[in-house]
Amino acid sequence: MQSTYHEVTVHFLAEFSAAWNRHDLDALMGFMSDNCVFQTAAGPDACGTRHEGTHAVRAAFESAWINFPDAQWLHDRHFVNGNFGVSEWTFTGTAADGSRVEADGVDIFTFKDGKIQLKNVFRKNRPNLPAAKSEC
Repeated sequence: MQSTYHEVTVHFLAEFSAAWNRHDLDALMGFMSDNCVFQTAAGPDACGTRHEGTHAVRAAFESAWINFPDAQWLHDRHFVNGNFGVSEWTFTGTAADGSRVEADGVDIFTFKDGKIQLKNVFRKNRPNLPAAKSEC
């Protein structure tokens, strides 16, 4: 049986990024292969934390918005070369304690059959910024 191959483009990665900013979990998972892998920026292993398969990846993606309900990935730029791609971005979000994160990062992707097989995240390690002061 021959599989249909769809070339991954810069537009594909831009749409993936837009789905992150909409917090659209169903759309995100539509970009991922059935046997996808997500490696986070932090965790106990050299690769961060590795999530394998659609259920584990979906739960890990969702945790981004649980931990940072206003999460955004701004100033994105995307590059694709064959079965590999990179997205650059600045992550911003507010943690439960009110502290804020603003840090640059990249996703390094491996594609298979027109979908994301591996999403490997690298983000600058920067102390959280103080909570925004409210104006009365």
